[in-house]
Amino acid sequence: MSLTGTAFLYTTLVLSVVALILPLALWSRMRGPKALRVAARVLMLLFAQGTAVTLVFVLVNNSNNLYDNWADLFGTGNHVQQAADLGRDGTGGIALARLPRVKQTFQAADGPGMHAAGGVRVTQLRGRVSGVNAEVYVWLPPQYGQPAYRNRKFPVVELLPGYPGSAKAWFGSMKAHEQLLPLMESGQVAPFILVAPRTNLLAGVDTGCANIPGTVNADSWLSLDVPRMVMDNFRAETEPSGWAVAGYSAGAHCAVKLAVAHPDRYRAAVSLSGYNDPIGERNSLASQNPTVRAENNPYLLLKQAPVPPRIALYLSGESGDGYQAGVALEAVAKAPTTVHVVYLPRSAGGHTMALWRPQVPEAFRWLTVQMGRHRVGGGTTPPPPSTAGSTHAALASENASRAGVGRRR
Repeated sequence: MSLTGTAFLYTTLVLSVVALILPLALWSRMRGPKALRVAARVLMLLFAQGTAVTLVFVLVNNSNNLYDNWADLFGTGNHVQQAADLGRDGTGGIALARLPRVKQTFQAADGPGMHAAGGVRVTQLRGRVSGVNAEVYVWLPPQYGQPAYRNRKFPVVELLPGYPGSAKAWFGSMKAHEQLLPLMESGQVAPFILVAPRTNLLAGVDTGCANIPGTVNADSWLSLDVPRMVMDNFRAETEPSGWAVAGYSAGAHCAVKLAVAHPDRYRAAVSLSGYNDPIGERNSLASQNPTVRAENNPYLLLKQAPVPPRIALYLSGESGDGYQAGVALEAVAKAPTTVHVVYLPRSAGGHTMALWRPQVPEAFRWLTVQMGRHRVGGGTTPPPPSTAGSTHAALASENASRAGVGRRR
């Protein structure tokens, strides 16, 4: 029975009701020795408490898409088949242009929100470069199947969840496709293909979207294998100008890091409550080695870049939770790199889906303009000017991260 399936939710709900009724119906009707009656009553109370806790967990998990399956929950899942040393560029010397096209088999994805807005499809991808074997979810914009667009290639946005987090989260909890569908139909947002690959690749740890020889090649999985699969199977743009990456929390860190590290693969990145230093996630593999930690810190990568990358960054957050990380990046960015920082007051919410979900439309309007798609399907409204210039630049630091380093999402 699927952890996130409707059947498990209903089963848990029925058991909770039964556990509540049992003590009311049988408490005073128990017969037999006193010790037996006491034991039976204790068992009924434990059953009621256990089912109640389970029901709350299921509701929270379904709402936030923290764990996708039982293996994720119990820490037994491993999606890494091999983790060879792929070198500095993450290709392992493989000529990507010469790789034969591989057609994937897709099926309708199940789970909360997966059937909305035309439906999300899923495939199991064996990464030919990274050695990762995991699922990838894809949603196609409304224009994709229209005759007028049959010869058009579409821009793509990779969507990354936090940690722990399911690849389904951007569809199930964030409702990105449901929010963007009417905006794409009206021309306010470009018709992006949305791609959500699994990022929880190893049991009990966050990969930090890093390549760590002998352990995991998460960077190559996200920036090479997944894009290649999308290009092979859909009318997706092949140039970096047609690709962007977005994330929240740990996924926000990954999004910015991928864009800064690979301007030859991405043109833009969106960070919602992210951080720069990998130590922002205490379970990040990228934070456990000084060299790997520095190599996966977008602040240091941007500051030390011999040539400023041609990328655009959108970063939003509250003070102590993403905002300072954005200001730090703006402080070291040089043209043609652009940084748009959005300050969120504490009243906007905390480090939760309730804070990130409403930001989806504006972030995608910004992506539409930054990627030069504002004429696709109609006009768009450009984002407001960056708020970073009106804030205290002294708050910026390469270590700026979430308030309470131990907090996860």
